[in-house]
Amino acid sequence: MGSRIVKTCMKAGIAAAFALTASIATAQQSSDNQVNAVTDWSVFVENEPKECWAVSTAKESVNTKEGRVVAVRRSDILLMVVFRPSVKVAGQIGFTGGYPFAKGSTVGLDIDGTSFELFTEGEWAWPASTAEDNKIVTAMKRGSKAVLTARSARGTKTVDSFSLLGFTASVEDAEKRCK
Repeated sequence: MGSRIVKTCMKAGIAAAFALTASIATAQQSSDNQVNAVTDWSVFVENEPKECWAVSTAKESVNTKEGRVVAVRRSDILLMVVFRPSVKVAGQIGFTGGYPFAKGSTVGLDIDGTSFELFTEGEWAWPASTAEDNKIVTAMKRGSKAVLTARSARGTKTVDSFSLLGFTASVEDAEKRCK
């Protein structure tokens, strides 16, 4: 029964993530939607439909294959927290590594020694539940660094490090703008 619950949560998360990411990815390309920047995090707002998000790019990325560091091409590497009041999404964690993740893989998230697991679909990863989103946001508010470890569809292991400097102020600003 537990695996059925996880699969149901994953399906709900997949639907929510796809609904959110199309407009976020488009808006991320334009600084017109940026309303604030707090050290390493920025806040963006989209009005139709109303969406607000705090986002940061990786400070460091290491790509390895068969234990050796390799150069790879990746698109934007983003860690974000999304608020979308029209569908009651409040504080959903999202991560894109800039490539399609290996099918059926998960992404490891470490925040100053506290570990979490994100589920993947295509180029996006997110927690299995709203409760897990809340735990991760709380850990990020207390933390200084988030490290995400993933595997690409081509078998490359990626380790992306994000600073959490400015995270709390940015997330609170994004949440306030979407109330």
